[in-house]
Amino acid sequence: MSQSDAINELILAGTRRLLARAANARGLEADALTKRMRAAVDKYVTKDAAAGSDDEINRFCDALHADDLCLVVACELGNQVAWNDLVEGYNATVRSAARSASSNEAMAEDLAQSIWAELHGLRVRDDGRPSGKLAFYSGAGSLGGWLRAVVGQLAIDQHRKQARLVQPEEDVEIDRLSRDSQQKENAFGLLRATANPEDELANDLAAGDVENALGRALKELDDEDRLLVKLYYFDDLRLREAGAILGVHEATASRRLTRIHSEVRARVGRILADEHGWTDSETERCLAAVAVNLQSDIEPLLGPPSESNLQSSQA
Repeated sequence: MSQSDAINELILAGTRRLLARAANARGLEADALTKRMRAAVDKYVTKDAAAGSDDEINRFCDALHADDLCLVVACELGNQVAWNDLVEGYNATVRSAARSASSNEAMAEDLAQSIWAELHGLRVRDDGRPSGKLAFYSGAGSLGGWLRAVVGQLAIDQHRKQARLVQPEEDVEIDRLSRDSQQKENAFGLLRATANPEDELANDLAAGDVENALGRALKELDDEDRLLVKLYYFDDLRLREAGAILGVHEATASRRLTRIHSEVRARVGRILADEHGWTDSETERCLAAVAVNLQSDIEPLLGPPSESNLQSSQA
């Protein structure tokens, strides 16, 4: 058996396991997914080597997002129920990402509408099916994160096209557009240079959503709780000192801060779910990862409440 045939056997077995663990396999058979999974293995596992080990390929296949991949492939195959589920389940995600990437609501609406056309496909392939961006989803990351990345990339593309169409008459305007264009080119080049640019851009957009939600959650705290957060996280006071300002014992301040941790994290999760379309599982996976990219002094507010997050006062 050739090396390629051996890899195909591993992928076929991995495809069957993926379908078995999917909550909704959309009626798909293994042959509908093996070509997509082989392309993903070639891209992420065997890209820089002649072949990955059997364990590497198996681990990769078993880490793919089964339900997301089945949903996307079913959409590509013309399953109208799947397409309706995609639009209904991720419309909020697309609109949120469009707002984050646009300067006003009208541009955001245009961008969101453009995305669905791009996903479905504006051209027809040789087999008669639409040729859309869904063909590039591998299942290696969450579908929600991938969609945010697609929105961000389309926003960059539209900006670059518009910049090329502008014919400025003033030298200062030419200089400004030149700098803007170079910055966009540099940013776009960095995205393309990463191992997985979709994940990089998705992380940036997700971080913006989390940071915005965190700011709003903090504003929803009552005045005394917000003051405790300010004293402890931003003014660098110890619990004993912060408690003294509030007129409470150190232990009371500690318990209150632990409660605030839980409340803030719950509020952030609710905002991400209600306004940005994040699922519970996506929130759990992404929140901690995004938090480390924010200011380190407020990172514990997004983590599980723990006494270890609180500074002990000096004896």
